[in-house]
Amino acid sequence: MAPEQISALIIFIAMFVLIVADKFPRQYITLVCGLLTIVVTFGICMRSGSSILESLNLKAFTEPSFWIASEAGEEASAGINWATILFIGGMMVMVEGMAKAGFFQWLCMRLAKLVNYKPIPLMIAFMVMSFALAMFIDSITVILFLAAVTIELGKLLKMNPVPMIIAEIFCANLGGSATMSGDPPNIIIGTSLHYSFTDFLLNTGAIALIQLILIVGYYILIYYKTLKATVVSEKDIAEIPEPSTMITNKRDFIISTVIFLCAIVLLVTHNTTGLTVATIGVGVAIASLLAAGKSIPVILKKVDYDTLLFFIGLFVVVSGLEITGILELLAKFIKNISGGNIYVMVAIILWLSAIASAVVDNIPFAATMIPVIKALAETTTGVPLTTLAWTLAIGTDVGGNATPIGASANVVGVSVAEKNGHPIGWGKYCKASIPATILVIATSMIYLFIRYC
Repeated sequence: MAPEQISALIIFIAMFVLIVADKFPRQYITLVCGLLTIVVTFGICMRSGSSILESLNLKAFTEPSFWIASEAGEEASAGINWATILFIGGMMVMVEGMAKAGFFQWLCMRLAKLVNYKPIPLMIAFMVMSFALAMFIDSITVILFLAAVTIELGKLLKMNPVPMIIAEIFCANLGGSATMSGDPPNIIIGTSLHYSFTDFLLNTGAIALIQLILIVGYYILIYYKTLKATVVSEKDIAEIPEPSTMITNKRDFIISTVIFLCAIVLLVTHNTTGLTVATIGVGVAIASLLAAGKSIPVILKKVDYDTLLFFIGLFVVVSGLEITGILELLAKFIKNISGGNIYVMVAIILWLSAIASAVVDNIPFAATMIPVIKALAETTTGVPLTTLAWTLAIGTDVGGNATPIGASANVVGVSVAEKNGHPIGWGKYCKASIPATILVIATSMIYLFIRYC
């Protein structure tokens, strides 16, 4: 291996180990490793200014196709995926505006009231809501509010909220797999390979919908005795506040809801309108800030800048592997052990993605694998890139469900429960979620074989 390949690989491995160790904030880890990639790999080893510019990818902002998609499309390049950064940042601003108006609390309480606060219908309703919201909003945000409301309802109804929280986490990650905007790995895959919201909805969305039915049945089955034993009295119900009291500002509530619905319409139609996700993200952010008025500083302060910085550093580190040819070598290795057989290739990518995402953050894994599946599709006859892309999306999105640290939503949900006196240990979590994850991955593999191979 060349010196630049060795340095890029060492930096990447060090980044992964440090992220898993969770001793330092992950955004600092990726930013420092990104800087090392620029200085050591591209600067000292390669002495290539063009590689540094390619990894920073600042030219993307000046290209018309970055804002308005052209018929020919945009040639994907290594480096920082600014479309992903702008889209996630814009959605964060929109979500903060909705949260400030009380949208999520109102929705949860309204749905609970519709099912008359009965434990089994309540659990089904919250699982479906978790799935549906995560199709359009980051699963971290969905679980943050949903878990908090579930715990509050648990107190009022004298019900153990842990089974519902575990099920909600799984459904949030599953819903995130259904669309391009639902989960960060999908946003990265979509913006890198130029797939639309509709492309994801018709492919991973179809798989996710089937899996939702299986998972709702699975969790109701394993928690049936616990839910059935919960008796909700009329007195308990009478103490629950009305959903309308959750709305902090009626004007802001209406405006933020309209912006959210407009964002969904723009995402669904962006393949037709030509508006890229970068443009949609910026537009949604501007509309939300204009609607916020004097509350702009409050909303901007709550945006998760740490996650955006994490992405920036991550993309630079992965560009080191791509530009030096490390990922091409990995693609050749997978091709060789699969013998070029599409069934074996799909199985390897699906299970490798799922297992890796169960123990490490699925975002860097997805970013790393995109150039790999591109190389596999280009060098293997009869293996479409779309098939590998949907396989990677399902594996990374759903595989993270298996453990409490497999996805950011898991960490948030477990943390919220623990802070409120309901600790969810590894044993309790994994006992319920590992069989569910295996069920989803196994049935997804069969679906992928039948439909795409």
